[in-house]
Amino acid sequence: MTTSARPDDDRVELLWLPVGAGGRVVRRTSAWWERACALAERRRPRPLFHAALDARLGGVPYTVEMTPAWGAAPTDRGVVATGPVGARPLGRSRWFRYEVRCWPHGVIPDRAHAVGPPVVVASGTAAVARLLDAVPAVPALTWGRRPPGARAMWNSNSLVAWLLARAGLPTDHEPPGGGRAPGWTAGVDVAHRSAERHGPGRT
Repeated sequence: MTTSARPDDDRVELLWLPVGAGGRVVRRTSAWWERACALAERRRPRPLFHAALDARLGGVPYTVEMTPAWGAAPTDRGVVATGPVGARPLGRSRWFRYEVRCWPHGVIPDRAHAVGPPVVVASGTAAVARLLDAVPAVPALTWGRRPPGARAMWNSNSLVAWLLARAGLPTDHEPPGGGRAPGWTAGVDVAHRSAERHGPGRT
C-alpha cells in the first residue's frame, strides 16, 4: 500500500449510501417507516440515505461511520465510542449498541452502493485534523431517540452532521435525487446547543 503525504491530498469526503444497501431486511423496514412518515406528513415517500465520511490526512486514509456493534468481525476497526440503541438500558447488550468508528485504512462495507460521486466537504490539513480530532468527543446519545431541543432522532446521519458542525464545516448538504437523510438536523442542533453552552470547540 502506498500513501502520499502531500498537504493538498488532505481532504474529507461525504458519501451518500442508500439505507439498507446490501441487505433486504433493513431496506424493507426503512421503506415501510418512510411510507408511514410520508403519510403522516402528507407527502410522497422519498429515498432514504445514510451518510459516511472518508478522510485522508498525511497520506493515511480514514473512514468515519456509525454502525451497529453486532455483526462485526472481532478485529481492530477503529471504535472510539459506543452508545445505546432504542433505550439507554438496552445498550448493555451488544444487540442494542452502536459503534462510532474512526478507522485508519478502514473500509465502508456498502461503499460500492454509494449514489453519485463523493462530495468534498473539506480540504487542507487543519480542517481534516479538526474533524478527526472531534470524533472521540461525539456524545453517546440514544440511537432512535430525539435529543432534547433537537428536531429529529439521533442516528448515523446525526454523527456526520455533528462532526461537520463541530469542525466548523458546512452542514447544508442534501442527499442526491431528492432523498432524505433522517437525523441530519439532530446532529446540527446538538452541536449548536453545545457550542452555545460551552463555546466553540468544547462539549
